[in-house]
Amino acid sequence: MGNAFAQTSAAPPAADTGDTAFMLISSALVLLMTPGLAFFYGGFVRSRNILNTLMMSFVLMAIVGVTWVLWGYSLAFAPGNPIIGGLQWLGLNGVGLETTNYLQGSEPNEVVSYAATIPHQAYMIYQAMFAIITPALISGAIAERMSFRAYSLFVLLWSTFIYSPLAHMVWAKGGFLGLYGGLGALDFAGGTVVHISSGVSALVAAIVLGPRKTHPDRLSPPHNVPFILLGAGLLWFGWFGFNAGSALSVSSGTSGDVTTNIATTAFVATNTAAAAAALMWLILEATLRGKPTAVGAATGAVAGLVGITPAAGFVTPIAAILIGFITSFVCFYAVSFKHKLQIDDALDTYPVHGVGGTVGAILTAVFATTQVNGGGKDGVVRGNFGELGVELVAILVAYAIAAGGTFIILKVIDATVGLRVKEEAEIQGLDINEHGEEGYNSEFGGDRPVN
Repeated sequence: MGNAFAQTSAAPPAADTGDTAFMLISSALVLLMTPGLAFFYGGFVRSRNILNTLMMSFVLMAIVGVTWVLWGYSLAFAPGNPIIGGLQWLGLNGVGLETTNYLQGSEPNEVVSYAATIPHQAYMIYQAMFAIITPALISGAIAERMSFRAYSLFVLLWSTFIYSPLAHMVWAKGGFLGLYGGLGALDFAGGTVVHISSGVSALVAAIVLGPRKTHPDRLSPPHNVPFILLGAGLLWFGWFGFNAGSALSVSSGTSGDVTTNIATTAFVATNTAAAAAALMWLILEATLRGKPTAVGAATGAVAGLVGITPAAGFVTPIAAILIGFITSFVCFYAVSFKHKLQIDDALDTYPVHGVGGTVGAILTAVFATTQVNGGGKDGVVRGNFGELGVELVAILVAYAIAAGGTFIILKVIDATVGLRVKEEAEIQGLDINEHGEEGYNSEFGGDRPVN
């Protein structure tokens, strides 16, 4: 993260009340994104699968909410090797209210804290919210056909063996890909760690699981477009915590002779890119298909939010507009191309998150500037062509780990508990078969098949 690491000081500072309040609020905003994602995805599926789709997001708050404390945070952020963290913080052992010096004794020596103005546990819980929503994104690709037991086991293993190593490599002290002791890839808030990893894993999961029985001949339109707009709105709102919170402070600083405030920069960039992307998607729909749609506006906004995530704390507002436009344009055609391939990524997780995260990471290397964030690096526009190569390496590593790891996990689960529900259950609906309840009573359950 762009402003993530504090330097050695003469005396350990007390927690800053303003920064601590900002980070706790940002943590709550990121957690809100998971219910927002649930409604965003839930609006797309058939009404007989609405509860199952909602639960595939909500259950992450339970599973990762526990495992992050027990082992996830230690594997992701404790000093270890360049690939994975150590075990010294299991169960949050040694993770308390200290603000600094908890990283002493590991390379590089000058990095002694992840955020010197907030308690260590505040940083931990902020990172927990990222760990919660990331595997939830994958559920969009395998909606309406994966058993809930298999899915729960999958996200448990995925968050442990895919997410934690990637988070360590990009954001942790001494990580292989990161700014502090690594290759120097720029990922302010999760282009590689969150969106590429989940998007690529979603594509692999959709292929391994196979298409729905109704794909592609009998697909239904979204059953609740207002849910989609509600979910997109909650995601847009929560994304301010996702991106601006990644500054880890509300304090101003300097970069050369320029005054900087990374949280404000990221906040402005986030809103600007989302707005530009939604506008671009609507223009494309109106031009190519005759009518701009509500679903298109929501999808475009989410694509823009994905694209700006790795760049938010490194770029100017004008660059954010360009990132929003370009990401939306590419994702729009990626969705169309996916349909031509007839891969049943049910809710377009890879075309939006995988492709959007990839485009955003590349454009970060293009538009980044130290005039915005002195803790980052200049990109191609400012003459640093080498940064593009670094970002491409980080992208390839994220693709390889996510694809390979997901394939192995799914094959293990399929060989043990199985992946899919029975054909009869899929046709009848997952709500009643997997959860024993329905989202709507019979008066509104219009898409339930008649026996």
